[in-house]
Amino acid sequence: MDDFLKRLPNTGQTDIRLFAAAVSASNHGVVITDHTQPDEPIIYCNKAFESITGYTNKEIIGHNCRFLQDGDNEQEGRRRLREAIKNGEHCQVEIRNYKKNGRMIWNELMISPVKDRDGNVTNFIGIQNDITRRKEAEDALASEKQNLEERVLERTEDLQESEAYLASIIETIRESLVVLDEKMRVLSVNDHFCRFFKVAENDIRGRVLFEHNDGQWNLPELRNLLINVLPNNNPFEGFEIENEFPNIGRKLLVLNARQVTLKGKYQNRILLAIEDITEQREIEQRKEDFISIASHEMKTPLTSIKGNLQLLQRKAQQNNDTQYLSGFETASKSIARLEKLIYDLLDVSKIQSGKVELIFSKFNFQQLIIESVNGVQATTQTHKLVMKGSSDIEVTADFGRLEQVLLNLLNNAVKYSPTGKEVIVHTCILPEYVKVSITDTGVGIHERDHKRIFERFYRADQISEKFPGVGIGLYVSNEIIKEHRGTLWVESQEGKGAVFSFTIPINR
Repeated sequence: MDDFLKRLPNTGQTDIRLFAAAVSASNHGVVITDHTQPDEPIIYCNKAFESITGYTNKEIIGHNCRFLQDGDNEQEGRRRLREAIKNGEHCQVEIRNYKKNGRMIWNELMISPVKDRDGNVTNFIGIQNDITRRKEAEDALASEKQNLEERVLERTEDLQESEAYLASIIETIRESLVVLDEKMRVLSVNDHFCRFFKVAENDIRGRVLFEHNDGQWNLPELRNLLINVLPNNNPFEGFEIENEFPNIGRKLLVLNARQVTLKGKYQNRILLAIEDITEQREIEQRKEDFISIASHEMKTPLTSIKGNLQLLQRKAQQNNDTQYLSGFETASKSIARLEKLIYDLLDVSKIQSGKVELIFSKFNFQQLIIESVNGVQATTQTHKLVMKGSSDIEVTADFGRLEQVLLNLLNNAVKYSPTGKEVIVHTCILPEYVKVSITDTGVGIHERDHKRIFERFYRADQISEKFPGVGIGLYVSNEIIKEHRGTLWVESQEGKGAVFSFTIPINR
């Protein structure tokens, strides 16, 4: 919104500036979408919208609002929204959205079209409120109206059965579990905790966690995280600690904590789960070391093979030996694929060790798109790459690394759409960002794999069976976009093609 305000003239716009400032400071989530662009991308959101969804501005800009439904597509509210946007009308719905941490929330959403002087819709303004508590209260009230006396009896039986059921589950879980009260005193631990830390339950029950084992748990950051769990219902996940523990030695642990709920009501209790990842991390480190060493060791002999093959190719060309030239050309393509794999593995090693270096410079983003598209078009006879939209703007980024991302996404679009004929590359300029979307008509990606395909070495089952690869390209591309402080994502259905999109800031 500050960017919008700067563009306004200094005279005659007082009311607009006051309105814009009020929107920025509003407690209601406000978004603005661009109706002139394909897929209605978000071009503005206020701080309240970020707070409600849990996403940051850079993770929101460029997306269609449906990404908040996270696959929960069969909602009446979504159908009404589609109709309203299609007809350029006002609309108010209640819809289920999902925060970044996966938690479902109910939103009351109102959208209104913005039209130009000719009556054409240019934008939609959306205002949303989190009505989760209201919906929960309504559901609770409706539930309480049904057979109150019978529910009391049933609830008593359910509680007894649930306690026995949960107790059996807790004792079979292969994680150490601790229940704390609001003063951080240990109320109970499971058998796994006692076996892992080699302590008796009576030795820790009733004691403050931070005082146990001579203060091994008394870490300022952990203390702050645990203290904020109850009053703010602020769970945390993936907190790592590495300590020398009595009886078991040095261990690397991952801690997750959340407030205990019973029958939908929060209790003044904290459930702390502790997982030992010492061996797992050591295995990962050995694997990273192997990848790094193997990649470097393969570079030298491959360079020698490549050089000698080029020499043999020149000899064959001089002798006009077409039989050998054909074999040398096939071998050169195989060496090129192997060389790309080696450099991808080296990139993985650099990313894991935090040694990726980006060289930032100013350049025209449209020129990057043109060069990347032309480069891939020259290598394929089966597909036509079509450029749409425009991104004729100067950006500050790493030209070579972004070209690496584009080449990977474009080659994937060609590779995974063997029966397709066209790949569409759409670019547009958003407030403070540029957006690129690459659309193919290929095999598509199942919804369960949308996030996992960006993990290192992960390949979807239906793809790995039909297409060769090791699952590195998208991981490296995602890390490069992250280093540019941008976002890379996919929208796809199995058998219906895919759209890979990314946004990066215009000025880093």
